[in-house]
Amino acid sequence: MSRPLVPYLALKHVRRRLLQSSLTVAGVATGVAVLIVALSLTNGFIDELVTSTLRATPMVTLQSYLAGDTLPDDPEVLEAIAESPGVTAAAPFLSTQALIARRASASLGISARQGYTQVVGIDPALETAVLDLPVLAAQADAIAAAGGIVLGSSLAQQLGVGVGDQVMLRDITGATATFTVAGTFRVGNELIDAVTSYLSIKALQEYMGVPGRISGYHVRVAQPTRAQEVGLDLAERFSLRPVTWESLFASLISQLRLQKAVIGVVVFLIVVVAAFGIANVLVLTVAEKTEEIGILRALGASERQVVSVFVLEGFFLGALGTLLGALLGLGVATYFRVQPFPLPGDLYFITQLPVEVQPLDVAWVCLVSLATSALAGVFPARRAARLDPVRVLR
Repeated sequence: MSRPLVPYLALKHVRRRLLQSSLTVAGVATGVAVLIVALSLTNGFIDELVTSTLRATPMVTLQSYLAGDTLPDDPEVLEAIAESPGVTAAAPFLSTQALIARRASASLGISARQGYTQVVGIDPALETAVLDLPVLAAQADAIAAAGGIVLGSSLAQQLGVGVGDQVMLRDITGATATFTVAGTFRVGNELIDAVTSYLSIKALQEYMGVPGRISGYHVRVAQPTRAQEVGLDLAERFSLRPVTWESLFASLISQLRLQKAVIGVVVFLIVVVAAFGIANVLVLTVAEKTEEIGILRALGASERQVVSVFVLEGFFLGALGTLLGALLGLGVATYFRVQPFPLPGDLYFITQLPVEVQPLDVAWVCLVSLATSALAGVFPARRAARLDPVRVLR
């Protein structure tokens, strides 16, 4: 049996059992498409979480080893940190937790609302080099001069306030102060948008009664992936405790990565089930083509050539299913990139369905699918190759 005859027979078998072949191809395509979309969504969640987090979270925060302790606001220390290797910018900050409320007004029909906020006192001129929040630069004068406060968009929505409205802060000591909303920001991460607010560092020092004191320093590094390394170096030099952006959200990122692995395993089982479909088609083909196989063996076809026919048939079915599945999966992923699907931020931490297609994921999904499909043909192929032509043709 010549080599061109092997693919010819494999394709002939595929066409002869068209319905079963089509269902098998559809099963493989579904598994591949679902796996590509699921992995792309998980990649998107991780990428969006990191991107939105870095917009409003310092890559490295340096603070006292004693919880709640404050440091002297020393310009020389700030300058030394900013000039350290791997650091691109640094800014002092003061932070506290407080209740935040909108005042009620009976005459205007406005009811009181309150919530919790992490108040961060900053120098807008320096902080804008550390964080990617344009509103801090745009409202720098209002924050510094008029006792303005900038709220996360979800926090402002919860309170029902907008620019120009007044809110009241109340800390654990019972101290209260009123501030005017100078602006709002949105980074797309509800863990930040729903709780964070910014004041000028001087206004917060006055409110807390700690003039000339700070909680520590916000630091921006050249490479976010080296935040841990740079943070440890700064901690050793300045005797301050480093907190990196990765450590703040390590649990959530780890959960998403674990979810990606679990999704990969579960959907891989779909591909395996589809592979059983391929094996079933080939077993039926062997049963139907027993006499034809016997004739091929009698004409001199080797066991290897007979095996090749059925392995190649499984590969053809798997290749077609993989191709269609990859196109479908990439099409769905592209659609969600162009038309983002909104999500409830209080449940998913982000406000729209993110998608990030990684070529490496697509490549291994396709390779696994092709390999599984080819292997699905091995058992039926070996069964066909072991047929005794004398007994078959008797």
